[in-house]
Amino acid sequence: MRNYEQSGFLPPAERTTSGYRVYTEVHAAALRAFIALIPAFGHSTAGQIMNAIHSGSLDDVLLTIDRGHEQHLRDRETLDSVSRAVHDLTDFEPVLEPRTIGELAHRLGVTPATLRAWEEAGILRPDREPTGYRVFRAEDVRDAELAHLLRRGGYPLARIALVVQQIRTAGGTDTLGAALTDWRRRLTAQGLAMLAASARLNEYLSARAPAAPSARPPGETA
Repeated sequence: MRNYEQSGFLPPAERTTSGYRVYTEVHAAALRAFIALIPAFGHSTAGQIMNAIHSGSLDDVLLTIDRGHEQHLRDRETLDSVSRAVHDLTDFEPVLEPRTIGELAHRLGVTPATLRAWEEAGILRPDREPTGYRVFRAEDVRDAELAHLLRRGGYPLARIALVVQQIRTAGGTDTLGAALTDWRRRLTAQGLAMLAASARLNEYLSARAPAAPSARPPGETA
């Protein structure tokens, strides 16, 4: 509790004459809000939100939360696009013979310059013949097909390179399918955590709000 208070995650506590901290229901509400924010937005962002509350920057609180929801939406859209792309890849006939850059470009309907750009971005890693010519094998064609699908969906090369690297690490699209299922499960859990965090945060903001003055009976003066 002392560390949380020192970090600004909790409001300052009053002290007794002997120096002991006095924590109230407001502090308990703050602690519940902070703990709920962690699985929703991460520890660092949760701390930023609590610090913004205690500095009186409610606009910063809402902006940080909005950005968290925006990132969550982008992650869901990326997951859906990758899932569709992986599903589509399973319908392609496997390529048994190595392909040249011109043959692969013709297969995809792109230019060789596009494939060279994908190679520079780390999406493709073709072998080289002794003469220096690129040779695209089955795994390279798979990666190029995936890149082509995601590129048509508007995804930048850097993000596509990360997705392709995940497939290489997973060992193929079958294993990646299981990883995507786990990714969707985690995104669903995060979305539910965001709902729970919103409720806890609203409780804390309400607990911090000054009590409204009680109404006086008609005709009574102060």
